[in-house]
Amino acid sequence: MRVALLSWRDTTHPDGGGSEVFVEAVGRELARRGHEVTLLCARHPGSAGREERDGVRLRRLGGRLTVYPWGLAWLLRHRRDVDVVVDVVNGLPFASPLVRRRGVVALVHHVHAAQWRIIYPGWGGRVGWFVESRVVPRLYRSRPFLTVSDASARDLAALGVPPTSITVVRNGLSSAPPEQPPAKSPTPRVAVLSRLVPHKQIEHAFTVVRRLADEVPDLHLDVVGDGWWRDELVAAAGAAGVGDRVTFHGHVSDARRDELVGRAWVMLMPSVKEGWCLAITESGAQGTPSVAYAGAGGVTESIHDGTTGRLVEDLDEMVAVTRDLLADADARRRMGAAAREMAASLTWEACAVRAEQVLLAAGGAADQSP
Repeated sequence: MRVALLSWRDTTHPDGGGSEVFVEAVGRELARRGHEVTLLCARHPGSAGREERDGVRLRRLGGRLTVYPWGLAWLLRHRRDVDVVVDVVNGLPFASPLVRRRGVVALVHHVHAAQWRIIYPGWGGRVGWFVESRVVPRLYRSRPFLTVSDASARDLAALGVPPTSITVVRNGLSSAPPEQPPAKSPTPRVAVLSRLVPHKQIEHAFTVVRRLADEVPDLHLDVVGDGWWRDELVAAAGAAGVGDRVTFHGHVSDARRDELVGRAWVMLMPSVKEGWCLAITESGAQGTPSVAYAGAGGVTESIHDGTTGRLVEDLDEMVAVTRDLLADADARRRMGAAAREMAASLTWEACAVRAEQVLLAAGGAADQSP
């Protein structure tokens, strides 16, 4: 097949995260399986307009919002050269059904109801949520949907997407867990592995550290990742009185990421919403159990509660559960071992094989005319 992936970001974008890792990993595996894959995404400072990476051709056009009309224009221009389009609906759609009758697959990691309210609390958020919740289900009606968790599938169905149109394709991991997990820090450390954006609620991790500081005097927090909310988070850590207990590492290499989450005793994921949460399985691969909010959706599948980590209802319970885990080395080791075992079962190859089946069905009878 000739596959076009339309995504507003790629992994080199300053705001790139787990969704972009998924798209590029599946694209890479599809290319290895003999398909021609093109990823169209936005430009960002320092990026090249054209690039080839791991067998995938990258074409960067437009910016944060203009990438959408540029993407449609590119698709219209290349409509005879593409068998199937994967339209990544990351809040906003590329609206590829406007220029293609068939051969379109929508990829939705999760719905963004909470994020629209948090990041754009005014009319902008209301318009965005209207587009995602009302326009997308109608615009992509009768098209297949891919998503990464049963929780996201249920959310899509609640918006009116027929359940029979939805296929769940779980995240993989770029590399298998090491034969031996990294050595843990001799002093208690917790980590957050995340993009630094408001809806990840990383301020909650500061509260956990502050409220446990007297009981665990050597407790330290490693924040791994970067994003446009970084300055606000640095200020929030200072305001919470834990600035000297928090290290902001920014973007790091995969090896450094694994080292940081591997030496942590616990990984905290206070995000308001996740499709799956790749950070949880990346931490689990290094033998580190995670604590996350059950209401975040996909984390109820990337964490097996009580086995590979813990699910909690609110911030008070996150503090209490973190306290218990920091004090119970046996529970941490048991959960860490189970998290490694679970992570070992997840591969991008298996993910791509399942996605490929959906793409082949969608592209087999593709009609490129609008």
